[in-house]
Order: sequence, then C-alpha cells, then structure tokens
Amino acid sequence: MYPGMMGWWRYARHHRGECGEGASCGPGGGWHGGHGHGGGGGWHGGHGGGDDDVGGSAFGVRRPLRFLAYKLELDDEQVASLARILDELKVERAQAEVDRRRTVGAFADALEGEAFDANKAAEGGELRVKSAQKLREAVVDALQKMHAVLRADQRKQLAYLIRTGALMI
Repeated sequence: MYPGMMGWWRYARHHRGECGEGASCGPGGGWHGGHGHGGGGGWHGGHGGGDDDVGGSAFGVRRPLRFLAYKLELDDEQVASLARILDELKVERAQAEVDRRRTVGAFADALEGEAFDANKAAEGGELRVKSAQKLREAVVDALQKMHAVLRADQRKQLAYLIRTGALMI
C-alpha cells in the first residue's frame, strides 16, 4: 500500500462535509493535496470518473483500495486489512499472468515443429486449467476475508459495486 494513502484517507474523511459527499470541490473534482500528478500523492477525479480511479487493473479500477476506502467509508483498520487481502490477490493474479504466458509458449511450441506436438499442447492446456483453478480459489478466499472485515452495510455496497460493474473481481 502506498504510504501516502493513510494521510489522504484521513484528510478526505475529515473534509468530506466541506464540499458535500465525496469531497469533490469544483469542476476538476477531488483533492490534490499540493502534489500534482508527478508528486506522488493526492486523489484526482471526484466520484470515480478520473484517470486514477478507473481503468486498467484486474479490479476494474486503477486504485482498488482507494476506491473501496472511499465508496465503503472504511475505517483505518479496515483499510489495512483490505490492503493485505488485495495484495495477496494481486500476487495470485500476477502468477496467473506468468502461467498464461507459459501456456501461450507451450501452444506455440506445439505448432512449431514438422509434426504437431500434442503433448506440448496438452501441457499448455493443463497449465491453463491449473492456473484458473488457483486463481478461482484465491478470489473466493479474498471475498471471504473481505466479508469478515466489512460491516453489513459495507458488504451490501460492495455487492452493489460488483453487480453493477463499477468494481470487477
């Protein structure tokens, strides 16, 4: 977890009332904390519409912990627990990506020779299945841990975010 996250989170919780729900002041939205884009801190973008809040992560948002902390109104202990859970899941997803590349390599090797190498293709397919099973177990485990950390209203909000596609797991 980025060390500046906790300071940002305390600031956002403390100043939420000044600018209305979400602490989004003005058309640019968000708190910049005096850091700008290259300074390593701050929240940019209001209600999940900014570049830092949506996009290219496995969770459907670029900063899943920050997004969840804001949307679910997490306390400091919950943020720390979710940071550990999401970090474990991130490691499993990275391993799945390595396995995917190995699978693609095995499929390419099966096609490369004079004759099709069914054994190489089968190895690649088996690796893909095992990787998918490990990732499924990691996701279920992460969801179970999240359930234990969150209050009932937070769990409902998380389920809503997942169901509507605002957060993908």
